[in-house]
Order: sequence, then C-alpha cells, then structure tokens
Amino acid sequence: MTDDTRPELRASDADRERVAEVLRDALAEGRLDMDEFEERLEATYRARTYGELAPITRDLPAGTAPAPVSFAKEPAAQSGWSSRVVGGEGSSAGGVAILSGFERKGRWTMPKRFNCLALLGGADIDLRDADFADHEVEINVVAVMGGVQVTVPPGVEVVVRGVGVMGAFEHPRDEGPPEPGAPRVVIGGFALWGGVGVTRKAGRRSLKRAPQERGELLD
Repeated sequence: MTDDTRPELRASDADRERVAEVLRDALAEGRLDMDEFEERLEATYRARTYGELAPITRDLPAGTAPAPVSFAKEPAAQSGWSSRVVGGEGSSAGGVAILSGFERKGRWTMPKRFNCLALLGGADIDLRDADFADHEVEINVVAVMGGVQVTVPPGVEVVVRGVGVMGAFEHPRDEGPPEPGAPRVVIGGFALWGGVGVTRKAGRRSLKRAPQERGELLD
C-alpha cells in the first residue's frame, strides 16, 4: 500500500485475494506455520478496508503492497478454478464405512454426486486438491453412529442441507464470498447419533499457483 492509498477505502474481493496469495507464498516458503497462515487468512477474508488488510502482510517480504494503489477499474482476478472444473465422470462415486473407515484425498475427481455411508465408522472426504466434475456437486451422507469429515479449500461455496436426529450437520465458518469460477458443494443426507463436519483449509494446489497467475494478481 502506498502513501496515497487511503486506509478507510473499501477493499474489493480482488484486493483480499492478492493478500491471500502473499500468505500462500509465505506458507510455502516456511515464513508462516499453518496456524499463523489460517489465522491471517481468516482475517483477510473478514477485512473490509485497505487499513484492515495492510497489517496482515506487513512483516512479509512481498507484503508491502497488499492492496492496489490505482483507483481505476481493475480487471477480474484470475482464480485458477477453470483448470479444476473438468467435467466428465468422477474418479470415485462413493464410499462405505461399516465398523471401519475410508478416505478420499489428494488428486481425485469429485463426481456430480458422491454417496457416503458411515455406520459405526468414519469417513474423510478431502476436496482441497480435487478436480470437480461440475460447477455444482453433491455429497449425500447417511451417518448412523458414525462420523464424516468434509474438507474444502478456501473460496468454495458450501451449502449444508442435511438433517440430524441426535446428530448434527456442521455448517462451515464463513470466510468471505466464493471465488469467481469456484464450484459449489451441497452436503445433504441424514445423521442419527452421528455427525458431519465441514472445515476449510488450503491444499497444495491452492498454495502453488502458476507463476504468471501470481504476477497478474500482484501487479
């Protein structure tokens, strides 16, 4: 931020994403640990003005300009989601955990509908580094005395529609508006004496954006 940027001016989604990119680079370089990264990322998506954004990256090498100094209309920020919404079929249609557990994580393709059964068992559905078969995908859960954990990257919209009977479907903590082009994840189903949790965490693909994309965001 330069001296002619007034701290009381309202920040845009693109401004917050610029700061988030600086934080992702700092985490990848070992300048921040995961707890510090998550705390600062949460503050970034809560920030409403340039003055609130500036302190978040002030102690980082690339953090001297967390917000744009030009008041001209900015081009839309490139989110990188176009390469992850791939269409076609998913690489896994569902999972079953009966007195056991299963996980889907790493680089895989989330189908339009993923069915999950957890009976006296646990499931881990990690979408941080996944591709998506459509812009809207659905996770349908039946959890009976079992638990399901869903992890999504920042910027993804999450809608929770499940019903719990002596159980619960957790709503994710709000971390700002969805990123342009990001998929929408709808979580529904039924939980009896069980639970479905949702958390947001950055994955490796979020931390390692293409160099030219980072250049566009920081110009």
